[in-house]
Amino acid sequence: MKIIYNDGHVAECPEEEELEVLRHSAAHIMAQAVKRLYPDAHFAYGPATEKGFHYDIDLGDVKLTDEDLPAIEKEMQKIVKENLPFKVYPLPREEAVQLMKDRGEIYKVEHIADLPEDAVITFYQQGDYIDMCVGPHLTYTKALKAFKLTALSGAYWKNDQKNKMLTRLNGVAFRNAEELAAYEKEVEEAKARDHRRIGKDMALFMQDDLVGKGLPMFLPKGYILWQQLENYIREKERDLGYEHVLTPCIGTVDLYKTSGHWEHYKDNMFPAMEVEGETFVLRPMNCPHHMRIYANSLHSYRDLPIRIGEIAHDFRFEASGTLKGIERGRHFCQNDAHLFVTPEQIKDEVSNVCDLIFETYRDFHITNYRCVLSLRDPEDKVKYHQDDAMWETAENALREVLTELGIQFTEEIGEAAFYGPKLDVNVKPAVGAEYTLSTCQLDFCLPAKFNLKYVDRDGTEKTPVVLHRAILGSLDRFMAYIIEETKGVFPTWLAPVQVKVLPVSDKSMDYAEKVYRQLKREGIRAELDDRNEKIGYKIRYARQVDKVPYMIILGEKEIAENNISVRDRATDQTSVFTVEEFAAKIRQDVDEKK
Repeated sequence: MKIIYNDGHVAECPEEEELEVLRHSAAHIMAQAVKRLYPDAHFAYGPATEKGFHYDIDLGDVKLTDEDLPAIEKEMQKIVKENLPFKVYPLPREEAVQLMKDRGEIYKVEHIADLPEDAVITFYQQGDYIDMCVGPHLTYTKALKAFKLTALSGAYWKNDQKNKMLTRLNGVAFRNAEELAAYEKEVEEAKARDHRRIGKDMALFMQDDLVGKGLPMFLPKGYILWQQLENYIREKERDLGYEHVLTPCIGTVDLYKTSGHWEHYKDNMFPAMEVEGETFVLRPMNCPHHMRIYANSLHSYRDLPIRIGEIAHDFRFEASGTLKGIERGRHFCQNDAHLFVTPEQIKDEVSNVCDLIFETYRDFHITNYRCVLSLRDPEDKVKYHQDDAMWETAENALREVLTELGIQFTEEIGEAAFYGPKLDVNVKPAVGAEYTLSTCQLDFCLPAKFNLKYVDRDGTEKTPVVLHRAILGSLDRFMAYIIEETKGVFPTWLAPVQVKVLPVSDKSMDYAEKVYRQLKREGIRAELDDRNEKIGYKIRYARQVDKVPYMIILGEKEIAENNISVRDRATDQTSVFTVEEFAAKIRQDVDEKK
């Protein structure tokens, strides 16, 4: 595949650059198609992305919808068939500005003003369309073989909420039709696994614009699942000596100024509230509250480590475009804990946290993950607490502990918390990009800010070190992960409904009610389907919609023999039990987390 560079020379495209050049060229072809259909359109930025391309466009009073995409895509196909050559030429700054003014490209004029004085300004042209660009691009439009427009969204000019909201037109492009087909198959799989769709179908959670964007509400079945996760991790933590607390969902601004969150994190917090002369804010995290709990009493080195845990409600003002069901919301519940330790205890406590993470992953059959040592970017003087000695100490300490523990990890600059380095455990879901579930952060900063102390064995006061850790991350995100990994087919111990009792007809309804009540007494999460529907429909509904692990089918034979016929979702086989035998089987499934 030949490409043309901004100095005008043509060469064979390096293989590793092919997709980026294809996608960048596709953005230009899409812009040309939009300009033909909407002559008053003005263009901002149009880059290649990881999977495709987009262009941010000012369409004036025109409001595009998804129904408009096929027409734009059709015009793109027409441009491809025209096989227009891409031509490139530089212009002096004044001529470049005038060209863009003449074409009404106000955003390009502003872009030129942002460029260095010595910048070389080049333009690519295909047919009647001219775009300011550094390239490189295809040599002819016909080289774009496989593309598709995918979605519309909004984007602020220069990513600044103070600027105008533009229309972002998104698409994908690949080397050939086979790669595009593979992508479309992946998209269909993602739709099938989307926790938002499954959550709605299974009545797990809901969202309501009157309540507010990014504020999900858990329905009865979803809250059962939520509680199972909460009970699971609480029990694990209690066994390891954690003490659980309950703290308020708000705090004073002074609290967050003391911790440093106000300086480093306030753009992600909800606006402050004035009440009776005090200023409060919804909390984005829990560490300041836990610092104050530690400071509430005197501590000796004999008391440490102190492990404070909480399933805590937190609030962050995420941009509306980043919200995604319960995976990313403005309200969520963290499986949070803070461990107050002496320097000598760091290794053992980090080791224990890692053991808990990996034990949890085994219980949930999570195998596709990697460990990352997230470090600060020393060049970033805004994001991070400025104390080079503290950072060097903390980063070296965490690196040494992970190495001694034999944990394989990569290092990533610029991913640390503002107060310290961290171990992030990133999972790779069945579809989509990886993200962090679990984290363990090493903090020498906040204990000093809050003037935390303990009396050491020599009688002197020392400052503890704090480990911030979250095993499930947020329960909301972890639930979203489990929903998508299982497609809602939960194991028995997690399933909101473990058993569906299905009477074949009205003749077996009384017996079905008796079995149902007995199962409930045994502590089993059972439901009775007493609808006036055929048994085949009830079975399909239980399997495909409710996705229950077991279905009990009761007819005249079961009544006569005083037993139950149980269909196993996993094997689709039917077995005969007494109610007591089946209840024991359920308890075994739960105990073994099958």
